[in-house]
Amino acid sequence: MTPKELSLGIINGDRRSLAKSITLLESRVQRDRILGEELLSYLPKNRESSLRIGITGVPGAGKSTFIETFGLYATQKGKKVAVLAVDPTSPLTGGSILGDKTRMPNLAVHPSAFIRPSPSGGNLGGVTTKTREAIVLFEASGYDVILIETVGVGQSEIAVSNMTDFFLLILIGGAGDELQGIKKGIIEMADLILINKADNNNIERAELARNEYRTALHYLQSRREYWNPDVMTVSSLYNKGIDKVWEILEKFQSQSGTHIQENRAIQRKKWLRESTETSFLEEMDSLIDTYPELKTLHEKVASGELSIRTATRILLDKYKNS
Repeated sequence: MTPKELSLGIINGDRRSLAKSITLLESRVQRDRILGEELLSYLPKNRESSLRIGITGVPGAGKSTFIETFGLYATQKGKKVAVLAVDPTSPLTGGSILGDKTRMPNLAVHPSAFIRPSPSGGNLGGVTTKTREAIVLFEASGYDVILIETVGVGQSEIAVSNMTDFFLLILIGGAGDELQGIKKGIIEMADLILINKADNNNIERAELARNEYRTALHYLQSRREYWNPDVMTVSSLYNKGIDKVWEILEKFQSQSGTHIQENRAIQRKKWLRESTETSFLEEMDSLIDTYPELKTLHEKVASGELSIRTATRILLDKYKNS
């Protein structure tokens, strides 16, 4: 299918066209990249009614279970739900398990939902370099709620907040030293903290964790002037508190006004910078492969014969004159 045919399929809600388009955008083949750019040029931009939600959390916190339960709840509200689940990429083999669909069996087959597992490619931000473009495809295809599940929790994963409207942090109670186990930067970026698995014998521990994090939030400055983060307990397994999460999201949208679109404009500027940096590094790698004399730079730098600054200048001069 041509890029224009794919774009028409996406706009008409064809799931196969959507899947093929994401695969095209994730490709590292130069020809596919050109076709991907053409595809994006045919799609409508900046759908204001959608809500982009970034989701991160500690391993074992039940992120996938929450996404499935919440996603099914959203479909009951008449919403179309897209999930972009990022899996870790092996630094040895470059492969990923991509097993998120098996962890969300009911949502995966729902006609109003679309789940796309995607390898992180070793990206430290917990999201793939093509995540933003996938979001554009989802919105063009009419998805109202877009959930981005990141690899795990870590200081670098605040990158997901630079491409979403709402940042959700999922934790569990009774996992040890609650506050010391989570990086401050993640808590500061969160618009809502959920203490999951608040059920059976874990209710008391979940309530204790909620109180600890609520106390911690009092000492942190909210990153948004129009929104104060909160901490809630939920049970994704037993569908408890999911309706309250939905109410909070609706409240967030109503209070945000034009702030969401203003924030997206800032995010697009950051996207431009990151995309430029990525493309530049790829061009430099290609340049090194083309000119054998540049390959010796790495050896000279490694042996200490050449300084980093001098090697950088040589590479830049070669790039300018190529």
